[in-house]
Amino acid sequence: MERNNKVLVGSDVVDAFVEELSDVNPLPKHIDVSPENVEHGLAKLVLTLIELIRKLMEKQAMRRLDGGSLTDEEVERLGESLLLLEKKMDELKDYFGLKNEDLNLDLGPLGRLM
Repeated sequence: MERNNKVLVGSDVVDAFVEELSDVNPLPKHIDVSPENVEHGLAKLVLTLIELIRKLMEKQAMRRLDGGSLTDEEVERLGESLLLLEKKMDELKDYFGLKNEDLNLDLGPLGRLM
């Protein structure tokens, strides 16, 4: 039923909606704050952010390379820097027991970061 541009909903619809929302729990019942889990979680977050920045840097480098705005020396230095960063990321992932697929953030309804 509609009255003054407002939609009125029957109480059974509202009750069903409230019941459905009560089944959804966005927060875990227990958060494990042991030192190992905190360290692992922090490492995962930091490495995820570094990986995101690394990918953005690679895309920017490719745009500049395709645009011809880099000298041969800059291309060489950029390539070496990106390879060194990738190697260091692999070392850190090994140290913390992380895989490439672990380095991502779930943004809820927006989907995955990468």
